[in-house]
Amino acid sequence: MKKSKRSRSRKPSRQKVPAASEPQTMDRRRVLSLARNGGIAAAVLGGTGLFGVRSVMATVAEHDLTRVGQGKPAIVQVHDPQCPTCTALQRETRRALDSFEECDLVYLVANIRTVDGSSFANTHRAPHVTLLLFDAHGTLRQSLNGMRYRQELREVFRAHHAAYGSV
Repeated sequence: MKKSKRSRSRKPSRQKVPAASEPQTMDRRRVLSLARNGGIAAAVLGGTGLFGVRSVMATVAEHDLTRVGQGKPAIVQVHDPQCPTCTALQRETRRALDSFEECDLVYLVANIRTVDGSSFANTHRAPHVTLLLFDAHGTLRQSLNGMRYRQELREVFRAHHAAYGSV
């Protein structure tokens, strides 16, 4: 029997792999790249943190029911966060309030899942999915029960502000 000729392939040359203990050289390009990436990360984290803090502060202020009767007309929504109708009413109310200045009307939320919100709702005999409209002195002037849409709410809020907006 004849032996077949096999071509012998060369072994791949081994490239020198830097050992883990060898420090990488910090050339100018690498330093600038790290500085850029660090700057971007700081801006993103700072912006996210600022947004988070402002969001929490706005939520806390929105749930402060002691602001009723402090010199501005107030709109208080009796709200259950687990109720889809309440969430829809909250969205429509906020959109209706977009046409007002921040200092014209105070928008507050009485969350019935909290002790303060529940006692507030019980004091005014208001079920969830209800908007309570107070004058600047804290007197209840109008109660809107059930789902309402922004066009209707905008008109109701304008009339309420016109009637009870001045102290």
